[in-house]
Amino acid sequence: MIQADELKFTYPGNAEPTLKGLNFCISPGEIFGFLGPSGAGKSTTQNILIGLLKNYSGSVKVMGKELVNISGRFYENIGVAFEFPNLYNKFTALENLNFFRSLYSEATAEPSKLLAMVGLEKELHTRVSAFSKGMKMRLNFCRAFLNHPQVVFLDEPTAGLDPANAKRIKNIIFEQKKAGVTVFLTTHDMHVAEDLCDRVAFIVDGQLRLIDSPRELKLKYGRKMVRIEYRQNGKIQRIEYDLENLAANKNFFHIIQSGQIETMHTLEANLDDIFIQTTGRDLI
Repeated sequence: MIQADELKFTYPGNAEPTLKGLNFCISPGEIFGFLGPSGAGKSTTQNILIGLLKNYSGSVKVMGKELVNISGRFYENIGVAFEFPNLYNKFTALENLNFFRSLYSEATAEPSKLLAMVGLEKELHTRVSAFSKGMKMRLNFCRAFLNHPQVVFLDEPTAGLDPANAKRIKNIIFEQKKAGVTVFLTTHDMHVAEDLCDRVAFIVDGQLRLIDSPRELKLKYGRKMVRIEYRQNGKIQRIEYDLENLAANKNFFHIIQSGQIETMHTLEANLDDIFIQTTGRDLI
């Protein structure tokens, strides 16, 4: 669905390229996370993929078409939700969506249904100027799905949302994936990426350092250990065992049979740890 080969880009007046030869391929129906700190090249890559930046070198194809050759029809099939909502504050939520849907030539989704999808069904006739940041984020998210897109570009889709609404947005993204929609997600929030993405790419200083599924990354970079916390003589004890040959470890089974276990989990790494380990950078 998206194919980039040796993608390079340099902003006018800059001596140093922002993107330094990116190579990646995203399959139809995949949720692909593009992760990195501020200034890494995430937004530049996204702006190329949605056709806003043209003077790149290399090859970039979306839905089989090289982006230097796209026409206005391209935008009938993609949806975009930027991190900072671009809405009309004097319009109501419904007026905003009705205006944006008028820009498409093909059939669009019913705005009232989209607003209900994100929990804004009672705010149809409320002016956006009265919305909180989180409400604006949800309305902006709706806008990305007005045209029944095949590919959706989401920039920090859960930023500024409370846990309940963040979960709602994640569930909608999963439903879109089930329907065959391809999602390109840019974020610096590793927890969001871990929850949502089929694969993630780490970008630092305009270069891709790693591409793989969160599960495979955690298995590869995590410690193959299990940690048990159990109560003994009124005190919490902690012990770790190597997963290899665990079935033959008599002490492990003795603790299991004691019935005093309070927590037990494997010690896989999280994506924050893996990012720092593989890039030498954090996500600030």
